[in-house]
Amino acid sequence: MDVILLERVAKLGQMGDVVSVKQGYARNFLLPQGKALRATKGNMESFENRKAQLEAQNLETKKEAEAVAAKLDGQQFVVIRSASDAGSLYGSVSNRDAADAATEAGFSVDKKQMILEAPIKELGVHNMIVRLHPEVECTVEINVARSQEEAELQASGKSIQELAAEAEAEAEFEIAELFDDIGSAALDDLEEAVPSSDEDEAPAEDSEEPKA
Repeated sequence: MDVILLERVAKLGQMGDVVSVKQGYARNFLLPQGKALRATKGNMESFENRKAQLEAQNLETKKEAEAVAAKLDGQQFVVIRSASDAGSLYGSVSNRDAADAATEAGFSVDKKQMILEAPIKELGVHNMIVRLHPEVECTVEINVARSQEEAELQASGKSIQELAAEAEAEAEFEIAELFDDIGSAALDDLEEAVPSSDEDEAPAEDSEEPKA
């Protein structure tokens, strides 16, 4: 099906381009979303009459999107999820979850604007593209952690593997200290229970009988 694009559509074309697309894509997305019109003679004439107005509207919305992108770009949003010790989530983080986190932080972002190739299934800091306008995009970070404390550590640049290794090393150190304390206490008890060698040796007595 041939359609006239009313705005830039990624990987398809610019405003005013006439492109061929699959009927399902046109009927389910482009036409109902107001992104295109069927490329009929009447619609092409209508587009030419409205072109200047559409371009002005596009420029205005683009400027607004650029202003939002300047504030949003590089922001990091925390999503708390349960996960295994290896870092695998019990579930996943979707574009809706990312949009909700951004909204809670004070940004008005729709889930459709959060571009996610596949659901996030691992702990860590993940980059995500936000498409605020057909011609304006920015990148944010989604910090997926099991707690706020863990999120702060990940934000500092530590991976879940590094955090697990540090926790294991700390546990081993505490166990080693515990055994050292137990060993020292046992040695003290032993020293108290067994007299020293100096105490064992009684002074030698004169065994010779007095001479007659």
